[in-house]
Amino acid sequence: MKKFIIERKLPGAGNMTAEELKDISKTSNAVISALGKPYNWVESFVMEDKIYCIHEAENEDDIREHGKCGDFPVNTIEEIKAVIGTGTAG
Repeated sequence: MKKFIIERKLPGAGNMTAEELKDISKTSNAVISALGKPYNWVESFVMEDKIYCIHEAENEDDIREHGKCGDFPVNTIEEIKAVIGTGTAG
């Protein structure tokens, strides 16, 4: 599977309660189960007015389907080509 970062513009995301975030997570998991395709939600980062999600999928169409079925905005999708960090320098 390929790894993607998804930008979801969601005004007020940073003010969502723990319960609201839990509900979104449950919806995402339910949609992934219903897709019946190789798909993995890795993690998400909540900003003030956006959520950035890391997902693994076969293609962008599967990510769009996940967003549509879960009623999640999908503003941009970018395939992650490499991941680097402090250990990359050697």
